[in-house]
Amino acid sequence: MAMAFKMATTGMWVTDECKTSFMEMKWKKVHRFIVFKIDEASRLVTVDKVGGPGEGYDELAASLPPDDCRYVVFDFDFVTTDNCKKSKIFFIVWVTKRIED
Repeated sequence: MAMAFKMATTGMWVTDECKTSFMEMKWKKVHRFIVFKIDEASRLVTVDKVGGPGEGYDELAASLPPDDCRYVVFDFDFVTTDNCKKSKIFFIVWVTKRIED
């Protein structure tokens, strides 16, 4: 099993793959988005899907399950009014209406 980092306040663990994938997205720009899921049994946060640099929001939306929650980081590229290329990373929480308490 991969080494995991414990989140002090939640009792959840984050796998090395989560951290590595995020750093690759942030610094190397090899991923457009990363979808994370929580395994309730093991209390691990794991990578569910990684979107390549050519994928966009439509591919992200299509990859989200209709009946389960997910957490997403999405690297959004845009051009400012000053014609300057920028990139922002968004954190998205995916919760469907079908989730019951």
